[in-house]
Amino acid sequence: MQDRPLALTHFFDRAEQLFPEKELVTNTAGGLERTTYGGWAERTRRLGGVLDTLGISSDGRVGTFAWNTARHLELYFAAPCSGRVLHTLNIRLFPEQITYVANHAEDEVVFVDRSVAALMWPLLSTFETVRHVVVMDDGRGEMPTEAPGGIELHDYEALLGAAEPVEFRVEDENRAASMCYTSGTTGNPKGVVYSHRSTWLHTMGVLTADSLGACERDRILPVVPMFHANAWGLAHAAVACGASLVMPGPDLSPATLAELIVSEKVTIAAGVPTIWMGVLPELKGRDTSSLRAIPCGGSAVPKALSEGYREVTGKPILQAWGMTETSPVASISRVKSSLDHLSEDAKADLRATVGLVALGVDFRVVGSDGEVAAWDGESSGELQVAGPWIAREYYNDERSPESFTDDGWLRTGDVAVVNSSGYIKLVDRTKDVVKSGGEWISSVEVENEIMAMPQVAEAAVVGVSHEKWGERPLACVVVKSGETLTKDEVLEHLDGRIAKWWMPDDVVFIDEVPKTSVGKFSKKDLRARFGDHLL
Repeated sequence: MQDRPLALTHFFDRAEQLFPEKELVTNTAGGLERTTYGGWAERTRRLGGVLDTLGISSDGRVGTFAWNTARHLELYFAAPCSGRVLHTLNIRLFPEQITYVANHAEDEVVFVDRSVAALMWPLLSTFETVRHVVVMDDGRGEMPTEAPGGIELHDYEALLGAAEPVEFRVEDENRAASMCYTSGTTGNPKGVVYSHRSTWLHTMGVLTADSLGACERDRILPVVPMFHANAWGLAHAAVACGASLVMPGPDLSPATLAELIVSEKVTIAAGVPTIWMGVLPELKGRDTSSLRAIPCGGSAVPKALSEGYREVTGKPILQAWGMTETSPVASISRVKSSLDHLSEDAKADLRATVGLVALGVDFRVVGSDGEVAAWDGESSGELQVAGPWIAREYYNDERSPESFTDDGWLRTGDVAVVNSSGYIKLVDRTKDVVKSGGEWISSVEVENEIMAMPQVAEAAVVGVSHEKWGERPLACVVVKSGETLTKDEVLEHLDGRIAKWWMPDDVVFIDEVPKTSVGKFSKKDLRARFGDHLL
């Protein structure tokens, strides 16, 4: 067999040659901008020339601080296909974390959307290795006129217009292609470096029918940000198979996303649960017949939310699971044909799990005794994974040993059980599980039961200090606008649905559950706010 490198240049060349007519749509402040893979490919080759003109080193880190747009997709391929390393900076990180990751990665240039330039500009003077900042005009915000500390300021379109297109060639499939930093809630973010080979194989996994199943006929709306875990692989997958892309830009409001789904006849729309909670009411009564899959991840998908989409669109949520460290898709919750005989309610329960491990990924659940847990749906432990697109260490970080086992498995920090059919159910994060009297209470399961109540918009359960039991669960509930709800009604709803000793000791009503930089519930903030509530 021929030994050819598994490099992203193959995906790029394929889109350029076979699908030059396919559409790339970007939602902007001035309306929808449309281009094709043919036009995109020509600009991407010019962008490779720009990186040469700027003097970016052969393996230099190319930072991006941008929304989901066709321009960002140009960077997604120009950097790695020219041998450089794409580094997507998370817009929602705290300022000091952005400084840390830009310096830790040693970014040489940062490409910034004009709409978020005001967030970046105060930080430029803290960047130690950045020599160039390039502004991409997305039609919002003030246009910067100068940069501090000797950093050279450039206009993206001016650079592109003056550049010559270049040929792309990557000989070493193990060469770094991109990097992304975790959005952990404690300590500085940790860097994960993806090779061309790992990204190529992950893309093939995403394209399989039993995974996200993207194909040439699709019109994909990646609501999940391109600065978060590779946009779940959908940006690479779309280019690889020639699917059209509908990029939402900075406007992620429910009404706008619903309009894009309907007007652009989107077939795959991917985002976190908090996004889909807002979009669901906007889709009621509208033509969503184009939709065939609604991938959702980042945090547990409430059964009520998934079933709500099944009622409105005819398609339940397609729950997937992964992490920055897993590229990220590592499992997908599809109902096996051998289980088609189950009732709709039982199938809904399966869809509420993170499903079956993806082709190419190995997993095990390891109990506190160090033994691999049985597949009995009850024995719990930490979920650990391994595979060709799973990180083996963090980039230049002394914290790596605590996250990887001696035999090379990634310790995910998720507490899981596995049923006899191989379906993985996450019952909590190791840091979020409520440890009451030496026993574990799954905050996720209690939350899902509360969020099944029609009056509830959001709910988060956290463990707070208790003199006798160490910790007890506290339910933090957000009531939908126009609805009313009492503590007694919440507890009455839970009675019989969860174990008696899992019952929250109290229910507090809040305006909003705080979120992390990637839209997950920030339980750390709730624990800080209510940590002594039961003492």
